[in-house]
Amino acid sequence: MDLYECCELCPRMCQVDRTRGEHGQCGEGATVRLSTICPHFGEEPSFSGTRGSGTIFFSGCACGCFFCQNHQISLAHSGRTLSPAELARDAKALLGKGVHNLNLVTADHFLPHVVQLCRALRRNGISVPVLFNCSGYARPEMISLLAQEAIDVFLPDFKFADAALAEECMGDSSYPELALAAIETMYEHKGPLKPWDPSGQIPADSGVLVRHLVLPGRIDNSFAVLAAVHEKLGPDLPLSIMSQFRPTPSCAERGVFRRPVTKEEYEQVCDFAEILGFTHVYTQPEFGDRAFLPDFDREEPFRGNARDH
Repeated sequence: MDLYECCELCPRMCQVDRTRGEHGQCGEGATVRLSTICPHFGEEPSFSGTRGSGTIFFSGCACGCFFCQNHQISLAHSGRTLSPAELARDAKALLGKGVHNLNLVTADHFLPHVVQLCRALRRNGISVPVLFNCSGYARPEMISLLAQEAIDVFLPDFKFADAALAEECMGDSSYPELALAAIETMYEHKGPLKPWDPSGQIPADSGVLVRHLVLPGRIDNSFAVLAAVHEKLGPDLPLSIMSQFRPTPSCAERGVFRRPVTKEEYEQVCDFAEILGFTHVYTQPEFGDRAFLPDFDREEPFRGNARDH
């Protein structure tokens, strides 16, 4: 937990003492805060499977994209604080519902708690796969620590290959090179997602899948993202190309990304992935299920999770 005292957990390298209540870019202190713990059926079939992904949505974010689809928790910090013992208790209760895995969403800035939680679960004989569901904005050193100590599956975003777009959206033009280095480190430790079963009958238990959210009017960035990961890691890298972008209040305020992605834009990006020869790709031709648009002001943020699965 001393890693919080001069915090350098993420590339922002804020060096604040979070144990004394100081907040860096992530906006969080040294007490873990989370919004929702639930079986989640809105992930890719490799993770949701037939019984759901055991998802923990953490509050705060070091990346801080203004258009974040989870802005209520990543930017507005909705959530409740828990002690390490309470976090372990709630995680065990979630796993007791029969979910396929433990899915930690935006937990980068709570890395010490993540390692402590995973150690506690394994001491108690609990060995389900642990997913690290993140922005891709991470230090390779921290990724190596997680890979060795806690994480079985890495599920990073690769948001921007365009440095100017990264600067505009999250305030760091170095995101492309940093995210690519972090993803390369994940891949070196874990390799591609295994097993690959898009039916969801056999959920994945190790490896890496990279997500990319297509932004309206910026398919040039998507093309560059796909080209960059293809050049660095090759066509066997599993991908999830997402079409589910929806404008947030900040989009209206800034006058940017004020519409969803069009069918034509999305199809062009998917066609480019096919031209590059990627062999394992999830797509969203229906532009996502609106029942899985989150509202973290609700006790159950995803209406789709209430279905009879």
